[in-house]
Amino acid sequence: MTQALTLYLAAPRGFCAGVDRAIKIVEMALEKWGAPVYVRHEIVHNKYVVDDLRAKGAVFVEELADCPDDRPVIFSAHGVPKSVPAEASQREMIYVDATCPLVSKVHMEAARHHEKGLQIIMIGHAGHPETIGTMGQLPDGEVLLVETVEDVASVAVRDPANIAYVTQTTLSVDDTTDIVAALNARFPQIVGPHKEDICYATTNRQEAVKAIAPKSDALLVVGAPNSSNSRRLVEVASRAGCKYAQLVQRADDIDWRALDGIASVGITAGASAPEVLINEVVDAFRARYDVTVKVVETAQENIEFKVPKVLREPA
Repeated sequence: MTQALTLYLAAPRGFCAGVDRAIKIVEMALEKWGAPVYVRHEIVHNKYVVDDLRAKGAVFVEELADCPDDRPVIFSAHGVPKSVPAEASQREMIYVDATCPLVSKVHMEAARHHEKGLQIIMIGHAGHPETIGTMGQLPDGEVLLVETVEDVASVAVRDPANIAYVTQTTLSVDDTTDIVAALNARFPQIVGPHKEDICYATTNRQEAVKAIAPKSDALLVVGAPNSSNSRRLVEVASRAGCKYAQLVQRADDIDWRALDGIASVGITAGASAPEVLINEVVDAFRARYDVTVKVVETAQENIEFKVPKVLREPA
């Protein structure tokens, strides 16, 4: 007899409005200008999405230097340092910026603080493209990076009375709260954002995981290893009481031996993982178990971002 299994499907999960918009930008650029269209960095952190766009004629490169002058180039959803569009303009390239509007909001915030003479502390992950892009909005030394509560104790600022902080949009809400508390304790005059920098989609996906983790024997996050928001979901699940939380890119990555004898599995997906991959994982469970799917919805999302005007105009 097939073993019974309850699948708790987190909602919201998967694609957010910024990812949706970025993918649409590449597809519309291919329609407008034909292939190849160059994309600087993975448009979003998901191999399936990148491979799909590559098959349609997108060429993914790491630097602008790898792009010819006469083909359009798109900047990824994570944002780019100011020097990148400046170089593209100087080379008279056609470029489309697919930076998520919520990341652009952080860029503008940082610029406003800088204009007021404040030095900025950024809470983020070193080497992540979003962090590189945000820090690259301002001259060297104007944005200092902290990754942990411990970093706050050693960060060397110019003037403790003239600083502000911003955050990467895909962090763990709980970790960030602790770091902000440490910043406020060390720098009582620090200026924070008017509204939380961590984006609505990151927050919503983490809240949904907190709702399903305590009742799941195991929890799988569908997402890429280089996706910050996906990795945070695994951490959130573990902290919320799930004994086995794992990141999987595809159904093929599921470690079935580790799931031996379980009665319930939570499933969610990072903001750059398409629903087709979640369905693939659910189907893999259906093939092995007598599955009951329960959707656990903690928020509804209806946000949509417009694509840049250049793509809405005829060629």
